[in-house]
Amino acid sequence: MTSIGIVARRGFEQTAKWAAGFGLIRLSILLSLTVLSACSTDAAMIMVQSLSDAFLQVTVFVAATLVIFYFLEAWYKIDVTSLLSRFQVWQVPIAAGLGVLPGCGGAIMVITQYIRGGISFGSVVSVLTSTMGDAAFLLLATAPEIGLAIFGIGFLVGITSGYTVDAIHGNGFLRQRSKNPKETSNSYTRRIDSRWWRYLWTAFLIPGLIFGGFVAFQADTSVIFGVFMGIETVVWVGLGGAIVSLMLWGITPPTSNKISPKASGTLGWASASTRRLGDAPARVVGDTCFVTVWVVFAYLIYELGIYFLDIDLKQIFQIWAPLVPFIAILVGFIPGCGPQLVVATMYLNGLVPFSAEVGNAISNDGDALFPAIAMVPKAAVIATLYSALPALLVAYCYYWFFE
Repeated sequence: MTSIGIVARRGFEQTAKWAAGFGLIRLSILLSLTVLSACSTDAAMIMVQSLSDAFLQVTVFVAATLVIFYFLEAWYKIDVTSLLSRFQVWQVPIAAGLGVLPGCGGAIMVITQYIRGGISFGSVVSVLTSTMGDAAFLLLATAPEIGLAIFGIGFLVGITSGYTVDAIHGNGFLRQRSKNPKETSNSYTRRIDSRWWRYLWTAFLIPGLIFGGFVAFQADTSVIFGVFMGIETVVWVGLGGAIVSLMLWGITPPTSNKISPKASGTLGWASASTRRLGDAPARVVGDTCFVTVWVVFAYLIYELGIYFLDIDLKQIFQIWAPLVPFIAILVGFIPGCGPQLVVATMYLNGLVPFSAEVGNAISNDGDALFPAIAMVPKAAVIATLYSALPALLVAYCYYWFFE
């Protein structure tokens, strides 16, 4: 059987496997977007530009960041979570530092260690307060100086909140007692195990990273790289990469299955004989595609909403300005990174003030809240409520004094 035939067969089997349940919902969403683009030329052009922008301005930089973190972790066998149990005095600042890392990986590490009984409840509050989740990638890609400022604020607020909680309740408050401290967490990961799908995705990523650099520096890409069929070449590349990312998101669910050392060597870009990278390449593609999808949805919600509703959202938010930070903080309570990416997109488009964005950044817990709710729901709810207090304080102090 040819390589094309193998890819088609594997894609069909994977699609059929996940056509039920949540996979069907995902595919229905993609089908709806396709139908909408076919019914309206204006909507189609908006979608093309939004998909391309999401891939070239966010996806390529997310992928580059994850490659650095995941590959170094796999290659040098770094066990970051062990630092939390070995250095108890520094648990809170270490947790805050892991929370500041773009994405939800660092926060999930801390939650996993807490479930195993290795750290204090104050460290959980610290990491949930400091993390921005996947919205951090969007800010770093489009407004790096703002992103770094929010990272600094989140880090300081996270440390203060964590030490305050431990000082009030003590290190034993809600501490977990694991019967088997060596057991591992079953929290899910996102992987693209098909090597052929990863090759296809990488074929768009590499030129996309080059084009994304030119876009980031505001270069005239139409002159440098030309135009094809009335659309810039870079837009075509970004569109193709975004479509592949959406397809992978549509057919690939999160999984809690663990990869044995024996099997992990067959998944990477590297030679199977080395087995040094494990499932790092699969996780890079899986996590990046997930971020891409939510960024695309955030862009589409904003752009298509403006087009179809024909309203001035900025004017509406100015009328209710004192409530905007509070609403953004409430949105931060929603588990997951999707709603937070919408808030970040609205901030970047001038629809909400900085106070709202920083309040949302402090109150949101990203994907780290999912394993916490599943394993320790009481601690998850209390920690989330505690993170609301510094979010309100910081957001409204900035609002009243600077806006």
